[in-house]
Amino acid sequence: MTRRLAGRGAVVTGASRGLGRAIALALAAEGAAVAVAGRTEQVWDDRLPGTIGETVADIEAAGGRAIAVRADLTERDDVARLVTEARDTLGPITILVNNAAFTAPGRPPVPGAPPRAKPARPTDGKPRWPGFLSIPLAAYRRHFEISVFAAYELMQSACPDMIAAGGGWVVNITSVASRLPGDGPYPDRSGGVLPGYGGAKAALEHLTQCAAFDLAGHNIAVNALAPSKPVFTPGLAYYAREFADTASADEFARAAVELALVDASVVTGRTIGHHEVLDGSFRPFRRE
Repeated sequence: MTRRLAGRGAVVTGASRGLGRAIALALAAEGAAVAVAGRTEQVWDDRLPGTIGETVADIEAAGGRAIAVRADLTERDDVARLVTEARDTLGPITILVNNAAFTAPGRPPVPGAPPRAKPARPTDGKPRWPGFLSIPLAAYRRHFEISVFAAYELMQSACPDMIAAGGGWVVNITSVASRLPGDGPYPDRSGGVLPGYGGAKAALEHLTQCAAFDLAGHNIAVNALAPSKPVFTPGLAYYAREFADTASADEFARAAVELALVDASVVTGRTIGHHEVLDGSFRPFRRE
């Protein structure tokens, strides 16, 4: 079987579980050497299973190549180190997937620190989206630190490799939350909104366009990929136990792989639903 990404180095953030893990596995299955980046080296909350080491082990068990890189994207030193460590081990980085986001509250414990109490979870299975009045500024800012500021710096760090290689691919993972709640008034407010998460994703989509514009002369495709329907990941399950209609993480990951194959002269600066990538209408834009 021809591996379409053979010889490429990739970084995937937030890859201990959920979409990031599925994308890392899918890229590796196509031959990419993957730096699996994330904060979780050991499970700290049984509601959020998965570690960066487990993702690497699964890639290696399938015959792929990967390394685990612990990185807290709210820490500037970790962000600066991530691409350098990946490059030193895997070679030039020509695929970057900015997937990490601040979803479930809390964070993995620092080694040697005393254990922290787990954040409470709703007992009735209904979503408890934190709204504008209940989100402190520090939490709002953290969404942007992870989804926007870290993505900005990682793109800048990886660009020299992509330029030297004659091209590259950046896939920024976004969400329909960037466009909610839309224009008012709001007769139905049962679903809630996500000011921090959605606002950061909206900023990430604009950053995608700005980076794509400036990098167009270097054959670097920069696109944002959104789930066309909810993907029931551990982060989403933290707030709600079921949705009527969902997509699988593996299906979404296949779309991310296709965006790491597009012709940058044709598809760049776009925010694209994953069904649009996978259905026939996207096929003419794939690199042959």
